[in-house]
Amino acid sequence: MSASQTSEVPTLLVKIFGKDRPGITAGLFDTLAAYLVDVVDIEQVVTRGRLVLCVLVTQPPAGLEGDLRATVHSWAESMKMQAEIISGHGDNRPRGHGRSLVTVLGHPLTAESTAAIADRIAKAGGNIDRIFRLAKYPVTAVEFAVSGVETEPLRTALASDAAALGVDVAVVSAGLHRRAQRLVVMDVDSTLIQDEVIELFAAHAGCEDKVAEVTAAAMRGELDFEQSLHARVALLEGLDASVVEKVRQEVRLTPGARTLIRTLKRLGYQVGVVSGGFTQVTDDLKERLGLDFAQANTLEIVDGKLTGRVTGEIVDRAGKARLLRRFAAEAGVPLSQTVAIGDGANDLDMLNAAGLGVAFNAKPVVREAAHTAVNFPFLDTVLYLLGVTREEVEAADTHDEG
Repeated sequence: MSASQTSEVPTLLVKIFGKDRPGITAGLFDTLAAYLVDVVDIEQVVTRGRLVLCVLVTQPPAGLEGDLRATVHSWAESMKMQAEIISGHGDNRPRGHGRSLVTVLGHPLTAESTAAIADRIAKAGGNIDRIFRLAKYPVTAVEFAVSGVETEPLRTALASDAAALGVDVAVVSAGLHRRAQRLVVMDVDSTLIQDEVIELFAAHAGCEDKVAEVTAAAMRGELDFEQSLHARVALLEGLDASVVEKVRQEVRLTPGARTLIRTLKRLGYQVGVVSGGFTQVTDDLKERLGLDFAQANTLEIVDGKLTGRVTGEIVDRAGKARLLRRFAAEAGVPLSQTVAIGDGANDLDMLNAAGLGVAFNAKPVVREAAHTAVNFPFLDTVLYLLGVTREEVEAADTHDEG
């Protein structure tokens, strides 16, 4: 039967609402089964113990519709539920071209900000088809399925409102590719960890302020990264190599980092890090967190002292993108199925090369250029951008503990 023919088929929309409890769905379909109807569509939602169940069915054989209506209402009343039955034709209208998933993160998520986001979607020409809550803590995360407008214009339309409303809004294309992403590569300093590793070394060398000034300028994109790297590392000359272990102990993981990595690994992802910092720290993180890939610069150590130089391949802005491609090739994953996360200007090439680039608590220049931005200090909120719910994370944790 063609789509045009389907649109002419008489159908009934049966709506049941009331207090949720086991057996409601089974009971409704047992009632409908006596009338030889076919199921066209079903949708059910439960909010704070209240059920709304919508079933679209074909019209019953001639002469039975009145009896069906009376029987459904009688059954609903016996279950202390309410019923509504609406006659019509055909299935749901087709969704418009251009399908996106809009993830909104708020702490809290206010009615005002939600209204503004919904209004902006409508003004951009989009229609909200479904809304689903992904998480209620540490942030409230909801996902809007939107059709009728292409992803890029929608992302542009929502970007300016998000900052003013105090929420994060991530817009990604809907489709199978979202579920197929299988490699996540992260920056380390101020992303996977809360610290800038070179500043931890500098604190032991007594030059923390000087290093911090150069680091800040480099992350803002005001200095060439390689030049700034050599300038900062030179200040560490003569530092005893025993400091390496002290710095490893001082490193603080970003809240949610372990949860993010643990969940990704359970989902079958490969996870890597690239850093303008140092292998003396990233190799340790790789071992501790069970990462698949790790690459960074290497501090040269001679006779138990730091020489103030780095050795090997320099990991700079271009190097991070190059390593993302290398990791993807080794993992057998197309770039379109990769996710990159970073906060600084030297992460931009990597973020733009990935299928999804996430600016995490990033500088303005990075937030504006990345595919999406997360400004809450919990790294596991990235899971919500991949459609993973907080309940799924907790259920997996509970299963493993059991």
